[in-house]
Formats: sequence, C-alpha cells, structure tokens
Amino acid sequence: MKYEPAKKADRKAVGDGGEHISLMEPLLISEGSRHRPALTDLSVELAAKASGFRRSLPSGILTALADLVRAMNCYYSNLIEGHDTHPVDIERALKNDYSKDKTKRNLQLEAKAHVAVQEWIDGGGLIGRAATGEAACEIHKRFCDLLPDELLWVQDKDTDKKVRVEPGKLRERDVKVGGLVPISPGAVPRFMQRFEEVFTRLGKAEAILSTASMHHRLLWIHPFLDGNGRVARLMSHAHLLNLLDTGGVWSVARGLARNAAKYKELLANCDLKRRNDLDGRGNLSEEALAEFTRFFLETCLDQVTFMESLMQPDRLRARVLVWAEEEARLGTLPQRAGQLLEAVLYRGELPRGEVASLLGIPERTARRVTSQLLKQGVLVSESIRAPLRLAFPAALASRWMPGLFPEKPHS
Repeated sequence: MKYEPAKKADRKAVGDGGEHISLMEPLLISEGSRHRPALTDLSVELAAKASGFRRSLPSGILTALADLVRAMNCYYSNLIEGHDTHPVDIERALKNDYSKDKTKRNLQLEAKAHVAVQEWIDGGGLIGRAATGEAACEIHKRFCDLLPDELLWVQDKDTDKKVRVEPGKLRERDVKVGGLVPISPGAVPRFMQRFEEVFTRLGKAEAILSTASMHHRLLWIHPFLDGNGRVARLMSHAHLLNLLDTGGVWSVARGLARNAAKYKELLANCDLKRRNDLDGRGNLSEEALAEFTRFFLETCLDQVTFMESLMQPDRLRARVLVWAEEEARLGTLPQRAGQLLEAVLYRGELPRGEVASLLGIPERTARRVTSQLLKQGVLVSESIRAPLRLAFPAALASRWMPGLFPEKPHS
C-alpha cells in the first residue's frame, strides 16, 4: 500500500493539519548514541538465543508449542487491553464452545479473531512486509472482520456518541490517547509512508534493534480509530518471526503484560519531546526511545530464556510422565500411555503403525491407548493414517508448562 501525500489544497478537506513528518523523528537510534553498543549486543544475543532455541525443538514439538503460544500470546495481549480471557476459554472458542454469557462470548470471539490473525502471520502471511503500512491495515482488517459488531464501536469522548471502527481503514477523526493528541487524520497516510520508507530498508541487525522503535512509532501515529495496540504487538510478532525465524514458539507479549505498568510508562516517555542538546537531534526524545528499546529487547530475551527452560527435554519429560502416571492411577488413562507420550516427545511424531510394537502390546490395545490420548487432547493427528504428534492443551499447561500463564480458577 503506497501512501500518497495529500495536496496542500486538499488538506483541509481531508483533515490534514499539515504536520511535518520530522515530528516523528528520530525513527532510529543514531549511530552516535551512547546506547548503541549495549543495544547492538542485546540484538546479537537475542538473534543467537532465539535461533538456538528453535533448532533445539523437533518439528512435531515445534508445531504443538506454536499452537499453545498463539493462545498464550492472545491472552496476554488481551490482558494489556484490560480483557481477561483465559487460554482455556480461548481454546474452547477455537472449538466453537462458547460461554452462554454474552459478554464472555464476545471476548471469546475477540480472542478467536486474534488467534486466527496470528496463525495467518505464523503461516507466512507477512513474510517480507511486516514493517509496511499494508501489513498494519491487513492485520487490522482481518482482526476486525472477525469481531462481533458490539466490539466495533468506540465512544467519542468529546461528543459521547458511538463511532464504528471500520476494519482496515485509517482513521478519519481526531483522537486523544491519554495526554497525547496524535497527528491529524489526514496526515496519517504521509506519516505511514515515512514509517514504511524507514523500517523496510534496514539490514537484519538494524531491523532487530529497531523493532521497539517501529512498535512505538506506529502507536504514536495511531493510524486506526481503535485497535492500535493489538496491531502494533502483532506487527512486532511478525517482524521478529521474519527476522529471527522464531517459529512462533515464544512471544514478547507475555513479558510486556507481566510488566504492563513499565511497558506503558516507557511507551509514554517515548512521546516526550527532546530534553536537551544531548538527547539526539530529532523532535522526540532519543534517550526515551533507547530506554524503551533496551526494555523491549531484554523482555524478548527473558521470554526466550523462559520458554527454553520449560522445554528442557528431561524436565518436560518428567512433568508429562508424572501427569500420565497420576491419570493412570485414576483410571482415566491406560497404563502404557506415558510410554507412548515419551516416545512422541522424544521423536516429535510417531506413525500409528509403530505403537503396538513400541509398547509391546496387541494392535487392539494399542488403538485403545492411542484413542484415549487423542480424546484427552494430548496427542493429535491430521487423519487416521497420519502420524501422531504431541499437543499442549491449555488445560494442562499449569502441569506441563508451569508459569506460562495463570491457572484458570474453578468456577
């Protein structure tokens, strides 16, 4: 999507206040910044750590973990927006199992929409264009198109009237976000064009370092009437997915939500004007942008480290086997179920035809063991002839992957 600057004669008609794009500078942390060496080191460390973690996972485990991380990412992104929809309820929504309460149902639909958009991103939907205005609009449209109509209305604080959010459409109204009054609606296309020009021309190392800058500057432009925070987080996810080949097996959203107060404080600081002659050369504070960048990169590193610790083979195997043994004692799983789970965990996937010989049991018994594990949702298979793969149900996350998200309280 190319953004053509409005002609001066048309600016009044389209609500363009004529703001100069330099108001958004600096978009990048300058080479001469005293923060550059440390931020560059963090970027290199993140690239190495993310790559090592992804390579350590068998392909079958990679798929299962990415599925769970989508629900986790959605949960934490919603939490930042003040919407608490637990991953167990998100998982139910993905199976079209909705709450009878209309408000909870709408939030489940919102979560389902988020997961659908992230699945599209994880499948390569934004390869090579995650830093474009087109990407922002497509994320917004795909998400909003799946929302119930009740969630597409926002309150105009000046008139108290409700205004409908148009999926994928740049805003045509002035807005106020906290203490910030973003640029006029007619100026949005010009600023988005500048945004795209800068962030799509970077080399890999610079692009990783500048993900936080991209994140903030999109929020500063505030291109949509509503949904900007979610779009920014999904764009950051897509950007890192492309740059680091993350496989979608970790997400910065968990770290941002767990430090939501600091995240919002540092974002707000990036809105501030340059403090003095030592604070860069742009209109906005480079020091604040560097501080947010450090926080963002350290948060990414923390999340990779956390997921890596959860997926350590021996520890994960122990947690899975303890669960299987307990379920077998309760009579909800056959005795050999743990042995089958261990094999799939080790190999990533297992042909059904090998189950009987692996467990040393008759074919009929093997089918029963397999059927029970499929019913529990801990094994999945694309068809009756496809290999068995491990799954990480949200309901078992507190046992298999403790700390990933809070345990769902019993209702």
